[in-house]
Amino acid sequence: MVASEQIELAVGGMTCASCAARVERKLNKLEGVSATVNYATEKAIASVPRGTDPALLIGAVEKAGYTAALEQPDDEISEHVLGTRLLVSAQLAWPVLVLAMVPALQFPYWQWASLLLATPVVLWGAWPFHRAAFKNALHGTSTMDTLVSMGTLAAYGWTLYALFFGGAGKIGMTHGFSLSAGGGAAIYLEVAAGVTTFLLAGRYFEARAKRRAGSALRELLSLGAKDVAVLRDGEEHRVPIAELAVGAEFVVRPGETVATDGVIVRGVSSVDTSMVTGESVPVEVGEDDAVIGGTVNLGGRLVVRAAKVGADTQLARMAKLVEQAQTGKAQVQRLADRVSAVFVPVVLALSLLTLGGWLAFGDGIEPAFVAAVAVLIIACPCALGLATPTALLVGTGRGAQLGILIKGPQVLESTRRIDTVVLDKTGTVTTGRMALRDVHTADGADPAEVLRLAGTVEHASEHPVAQAIAAGAREKFGTLDEPSDFTSLEGLGARGVVDGLEVIVGRPQLFGEIAPDLADLRARAEQDGHTAVLAGWNGRAYGVLAVGDTVKPSAAGAVREFQALGLHPVLLTGDNETVARAVAAEVGIDEVIAGVFPQGKVDVIKRLRDGGHVVAMVGDGVNDAPALATADLGIAMGTGTDVAIHAGDLTVVRSDLGAVADAIRLSRATFRTIRANLGWAFGYNVAALPLAALGLLNPMIAGAAMALSSVFVVSNSLRLRRFR
Repeated sequence: MVASEQIELAVGGMTCASCAARVERKLNKLEGVSATVNYATEKAIASVPRGTDPALLIGAVEKAGYTAALEQPDDEISEHVLGTRLLVSAQLAWPVLVLAMVPALQFPYWQWASLLLATPVVLWGAWPFHRAAFKNALHGTSTMDTLVSMGTLAAYGWTLYALFFGGAGKIGMTHGFSLSAGGGAAIYLEVAAGVTTFLLAGRYFEARAKRRAGSALRELLSLGAKDVAVLRDGEEHRVPIAELAVGAEFVVRPGETVATDGVIVRGVSSVDTSMVTGESVPVEVGEDDAVIGGTVNLGGRLVVRAAKVGADTQLARMAKLVEQAQTGKAQVQRLADRVSAVFVPVVLALSLLTLGGWLAFGDGIEPAFVAAVAVLIIACPCALGLATPTALLVGTGRGAQLGILIKGPQVLESTRRIDTVVLDKTGTVTTGRMALRDVHTADGADPAEVLRLAGTVEHASEHPVAQAIAAGAREKFGTLDEPSDFTSLEGLGARGVVDGLEVIVGRPQLFGEIAPDLADLRARAEQDGHTAVLAGWNGRAYGVLAVGDTVKPSAAGAVREFQALGLHPVLLTGDNETVARAVAAEVGIDEVIAGVFPQGKVDVIKRLRDGGHVVAMVGDGVNDAPALATADLGIAMGTGTDVAIHAGDLTVVRSDLGAVADAIRLSRATFRTIRANLGWAFGYNVAALPLAALGLLNPMIAGAAMALSSVFVVSNSLRLRRFR
C-alpha cells in the first residue's frame, strides 16, 4: 500500500459552490489524489501519494481557471477591495435607480445621464463577475458568475440598442418601474446597475461574515505565546517560542501565557484555562501538576518543564482538529454540491426556454428578454454552497471555545440519531481518584480525633487509600505531624505512634475484638461501594474510614441533561456490581452493566446496536478506545489518553461530564442550522425560478433577492456564535 500525506491549498477565485465542485473534480482526476474543496473556507485538502509535488496540484487548479497557493491569502485585503468596489458602485447606482422608479424626476435626457452613471458600475463594478465568467468560458464551463455577467450585460446591451436605435434616447422619454417583468420599460440601466450593486453587497457581506465565522479558530491559533523565558544555569533568557525544546524549563510570571504543555517544577498558582477548555473557574496548580499551553497564569511565579512543543501540543492539536472538521463535508452538503454542479447549465437552458416560450406565445421581444434575464439573475446557487460550510465553520469554532472538538461534519448527523449514551465509570462519571467519603465511629469516640490520628499515620504512607485519608485529615486540620516509629504492614495497613498512642489503621486482622456496631458500620460502607478501613489505638478499633472514588460534581446534572435530550444513560464499568450500583444511584442512572473487560465493552456496544439502539459511548482510557471506535458516536473526555481521543468522534477537552451534553446540544444545533440553510436555499430557488420565468419578477428585484438569500444563510449560521 502506497503511503499517503495531506496537502492543503488555499484556492482563490471561487465564487460559488459550482466553482468548488469544479476544482474538486479536476483534482480528483489526478492519479492517486483524493481531494475535498470547501467553498466557505476556500481550501482544498488533498490526500496524495507521499512525495507528491504540490506544484502538480496547483497546476491542476490553475488549469481549471482558479488560483492556488500553499499559504492562505489575507481575507481582509479581498474584503477591503470588495468594499471599495461596492461603495463606488452604490454611489453611482442609486441615482439611476431613483430616476428609473420615479417618473416625476425624469428630466430631459435623464436616460443619457443614467447611462453615464451606470456604465462604470456595469463595466468596472461588475468586473469580478465578467472576469470569472470569461475564464469559465475559456474552460468550457459555467458558474454563478456566468449567470450574473450574462444578465447584467444583456440588460446593458439591450439599453444601448434601445437608446441608439430604438427611440429610447429621444428627449422627453419617460417610463415607470414595476415589480414584475412586464413593466413596459424601454431601457434597463436600473437592472444592470442595481443587480451589480446588490450582488456586490451580497458578496461583500458574505466575505465579511465568513471571516467572522472563522474568527473562533483564529482566536484559538492566536492563544499561543510568541516568546518564552527559558532557564539556563539559573538565569532567564527570552527566546522565540520555536526555540523551546522538550525538557527545557521556562518561567511563567503572573499574567503571562503558558508557552507550551508541561509539568510544574516549582511554584503554586491558579491558571485560567477558559480559552482552551471552556472551564470558567480558574484551576489551582502546584508542583507536578500538568499545565496546557495557551492558558494564563493568574497567580504566582511558575517554573514549568516543557513536555510537548509545536504541533504536538494540545492547543495545536485542537486547532488542527477544528480545521479538519471545517474542511470536511457532511452527506447533505455532498447532495448540495451535486445539485450546484448541474444547476448553472440547467438555468442557462431554462433562460433560453423562457425567451423562446414568451416569443412563441407572441408576447413581444421586450417582456421575453426581461423574463429571461430575471431567470439568469435569480438562480444563484451561492446559498446552496454556503449552507453547510458556514454553519460548520461557526459551530466547530464555537465548540472549540467551549472545549468541544467536533472531528467532522459526519459527526453532526450521528448526534441527531443517538438514543442511548453509554458512560464509562472511572474518569468519566467519577474523578478516578480515591477520596475520604465518611468517618463512622463507635459510641463515645470523637470522629475528629479518629480522623486526626489516622490521618497522621497515613500521612507517612504512599498507598492511594492512605493518601486519601491523609488528604481528608489535612483538609480539616491543615498540616499534620510526622508519626514516630512508623511501620507499613504490607497488605494490611500501617502503624505509628502519635501523641504517645500506638495508632493502627488498616484491616480487621490488625485488631482484636471489634465492637458489633463498628462491624455493622464497616459492612454498610462496603455495601455502598467504599473501601472500609478501621482505625484505633492500643489494640482497639474506634472508627471506620470510608474511602472511595469520587463522583464528579457535574455528573448528576449531566445525566439529567442526557435524559432531557431523549437519551437513555447506561453505566458501563469493569468494577464490581456493588460499587457500580452505588455510583449509578448517586447520579441517577438506572441501567448498570458491571464487571466488563475492555473487549466485553465492545460486545456490549454491539449488543445494544443489534437491539436497534443508536449508541454514543463516553470514555477516557486506553481500555475505552475499542468501544469508542465501535459506537455510532464516540465521545472522548480530553483529560484522558491520546488513544481514546483519537478513537472518538467528539472530544470534550474539560473533565466536566456536563460538557458532553453541551457537545451533543451544539452538534444538534449546528445540524439543525445546516438543514434550515439548505431548506431555505432549495426552497428559494424552487419558488423563485418559476416566478421569474412567468415574468412575475423584475430582474433588479431578482438580483436583490438572490444576494439576500446568501446573506440570510450566512447570518443564520452566525447565530451559533451565541450558543451557551
